[in-house]
Amino acid sequence: MKKYVLVGTGGRAEFFYGAIVRDFNETCNLVAFCDLNQTRMDYANRLLEEKYNHPKINTYIHTDFEKMITEEKPDTVVVTSVDRTHHTYIIKALELGCDVVTEKPMTVDAEKCQAIIDAINRTGKEVRVAFNYRYAPHNTKIRELIMNDVIGQVNSVHFEWALDTQHGADYFRRWHRDKRNSGGLLVHKSTHHFDLVNFWLDTKPEIVYASGGLRFYGRENAESRGVTQFYQRAYGSEYAKDDPFAIDLESNEHLTAMYLDAEKEDGYQRDQSVFGDGINIEDTLGVMVTYKNKAILNYSLNAYLPWEGYIVSINGTKGRIEVRIREQSYINSGGSKDDEGKVKEKSIMVMPMFGQPYEVDVVEGKGGHGGGDPILLQDIFGTPVEDEFKRAASHVDGAMSILTGIAGNISLNTGQAVKVDELIKF
Repeated sequence: MKKYVLVGTGGRAEFFYGAIVRDFNETCNLVAFCDLNQTRMDYANRLLEEKYNHPKINTYIHTDFEKMITEEKPDTVVVTSVDRTHHTYIIKALELGCDVVTEKPMTVDAEKCQAIIDAINRTGKEVRVAFNYRYAPHNTKIRELIMNDVIGQVNSVHFEWALDTQHGADYFRRWHRDKRNSGGLLVHKSTHHFDLVNFWLDTKPEIVYASGGLRFYGRENAESRGVTQFYQRAYGSEYAKDDPFAIDLESNEHLTAMYLDAEKEDGYQRDQSVFGDGINIEDTLGVMVTYKNKAILNYSLNAYLPWEGYIVSINGTKGRIEVRIREQSYINSGGSKDDEGKVKEKSIMVMPMFGQPYEVDVVEGKGGHGGGDPILLQDIFGTPVEDEFKRAASHVDGAMSILTGIAGNISLNTGQAVKVDELIKF
């Protein structure tokens, strides 16, 4: 039985530790939590007891991470902490003899990415990146169609991602609003999308150019639209009561326990105003990528739209694939968890160069992302099985996805195209 510890008990953590104790308890043993906030770890332990009927596990404050590894002797460390800290825990875990499963993105900049790669080469240990979008049946089907040469050689992809005013706004309330923490949406969110293109086309990015900025959120944009009432955070604010972009932590027992009750330890405010000061990430982005196989990508992301999902057009020498997926969004670690990753509308249309267009039927499974989440969890924590689509993401996959976003961030600052191969060395 493999032993696991988890570092970072915030909103994304339960996806992993809940699965371990609920679905994989015969092969996996969760033995400890690590976090900078004891209150949050205590709440995670309460969820283990009350929700999963699992005994409490040991807790370690973040400065005792190495002590935890020494005492608990885990086989694998699951990293779900703030993005900018991923590299610290990944590298320490590798050097102490553990494999790692990390939430995306693997890290936030080229320097930290290089440090992870060097540690993997030095230790010979493994890093897995949890890209659940690969496992969604509709995304796997696109990979299958391209693998089977249905539209021939792919030469171009148009990929539009829309975040609505519930999901998109949430990145501007949380720690993600500071690019030092998250790498901005081009790294934190778009890593999913850039990975899908790498996965679908079985190639790697070569040259990246990006444009965009903060066009909707932030105080300056609100003032330009005539807003005159501002607040720092929703908790305790009269103005926030009439703001559809505000989140009320007190009205949600889960959010209260995880964040409001934990503020006394680290001062983290989960409900900051999306129209406040201190936001330095972009909400409107466009990226052009040239790949090793000479295909090109036109990508856009907007984080304030009335619709949530993505529209993709893939153009090949034998035809075209048109994809439209509408998703039900949710507020991370709150809101309607039952709707997490639910697909509300799905269409995959194949348009042969000479022939009648036809829609491809995709059977969705139970669970988030059309049934993709349970498949991912089985792949990570269960008994591995042969996968013709090669969906398991290694550190190389993790690096190639974030490097598109990292190169995009450099391009935003310089106005120049960036060569990905110049950022890191494997």
